[in-house]
Amino acid sequence: MSELIIVIVSAVGLIAGYYASYIMSNKLAAGKIANAEDRAKNIVSEAEKEANNNKKEKLLEVKEEWHKRKQEFESEAQSRKMKMQQAEKQVKYNQDAVDQRNEELKKKERNLQSQLDQLPKREETIKNKTAEAEKLVLDQKKKLEEISGLSRDEAKRELISNFINEAKTEAGQMINKIRDEAKSTAQREAQGIIIQAIQRTASDHSVETTVSVVNLESDEMKGRIIGREGRNIRAFEAATGIDLIIDDTPEAVVISGFDPFRREVAKKALEKLMLDGRIHPTRIEELVEKTKKELEEDIVKIGEATTLDLGLHGMHPELLKYVGKMKYRSSYGQNLLNHSIEVAYVCGIMAAELGLDTKIAKRAGLLHDIGKCVDKDTEGPHAIIGYELAKKYKEIPAVFNAIGAHHEDIEMETPYAVLVQAADSISGARPGARRESLENYVKRLEKLEGLANNFEGVAKTFAIQAGREVRVIVEPEKVDDSSADSMAAEIAKKIESEMEYPGQIKVTVIRERRSVSVAK
Repeated sequence: MSELIIVIVSAVGLIAGYYASYIMSNKLAAGKIANAEDRAKNIVSEAEKEANNNKKEKLLEVKEEWHKRKQEFESEAQSRKMKMQQAEKQVKYNQDAVDQRNEELKKKERNLQSQLDQLPKREETIKNKTAEAEKLVLDQKKKLEEISGLSRDEAKRELISNFINEAKTEAGQMINKIRDEAKSTAQREAQGIIIQAIQRTASDHSVETTVSVVNLESDEMKGRIIGREGRNIRAFEAATGIDLIIDDTPEAVVISGFDPFRREVAKKALEKLMLDGRIHPTRIEELVEKTKKELEEDIVKIGEATTLDLGLHGMHPELLKYVGKMKYRSSYGQNLLNHSIEVAYVCGIMAAELGLDTKIAKRAGLLHDIGKCVDKDTEGPHAIIGYELAKKYKEIPAVFNAIGAHHEDIEMETPYAVLVQAADSISGARPGARRESLENYVKRLEKLEGLANNFEGVAKTFAIQAGREVRVIVEPEKVDDSSADSMAAEIAKKIESEMEYPGQIKVTVIRERRSVSVAK
């Protein structure tokens, strides 16, 4: 029972507490609601104020935008209005121009029509005048033919001939002008190089003979050289291939022969025989053979010494032998080795001036006449023989080309060939360098004069200065001044093509006219 009462009391307490809490919560809720309503009213009031403010601001912005757009519209409208006015003015101006152009075209059409109307009359007038002109020309031609005594074809040929003569005259003057200009520019440099080369390598020249003289201790030695019934002298001549001349010249014997090598062998062998004292055929043959071998060894030494002096190295031993042989060879009386050394030096100097390889130039200059030292059984020009020889012993291509081309037997492929040709001419053209027989000299001068005499209008021709100059006297009635210039050039070309000569030949054409009158 007590437990029930406790439960009831607890339940009543709970209900009372719940009710009390309910009442309290209702009061609190009512207070919160009242507060919320007040706050809501305040918020609504503030919102209304803010909305009114925003409305005013928006209205102001709209008004400002409206005014701005209005101004832009008015400005654009004004601009368009101005453009329309300008366009209207331009259209009006173009229309006026078109009207003016149309008026001008109408005037031109009227003028053209007027000219077209007059064209048939003008054509008729031109035809009449053309016919009159042709008639006048025919009459004039007939009168000219009657006056001149020439037909139309003859007059045409005469006119063409005059034109040709005038063209030749102008061509001759132009040739002289071009030649003088070329000489004034190129000759100075070429002369400078060549003169410098000649001055630096200047050497004396002496013309060799075909005899050598051996001095004897006494005239008694002449009898021993002749031997019993001449057997010693015959053996000596047979062994050496030369002639031994023993005459009345005191204490001297003359060795005569065209081969310098054989003459040198004979001279040295004879000197050895006189020193030895035993002069008989067997001893003669032994000493001649021994002397030949010694000279052949000397030939190699001469070749080596020559290349050493020129600063050349690496030359084949066989080529050195041919270089040494050149000491005992001659060309037109000029010692071949001295000539080749001089050509080598001249080539080297000119190559240095032109910026070329001096070693190659000297090598080509030294070997250019090596073909003259080959045995006489080998046929062909010495330049081609030397070319094949140098090629065989593996010389530089520029060298063997220069050897073969220095007389233009083959085509020149390098500047070294030109240098060798020029240096060869320089060395051979010096006074006293080469010997020429009287017969060949006379023939050369006669041929020189004959070439010039073949030209029309030539009266006389004289070869002077040992054939270095040709003076041609022409008839003044047949050759004028301009033709004389052309004739000089043509004679020079003909000499170049038909003759061989060292150096240069000057051609001088002389035209002289004398007018003579006698006062009585």
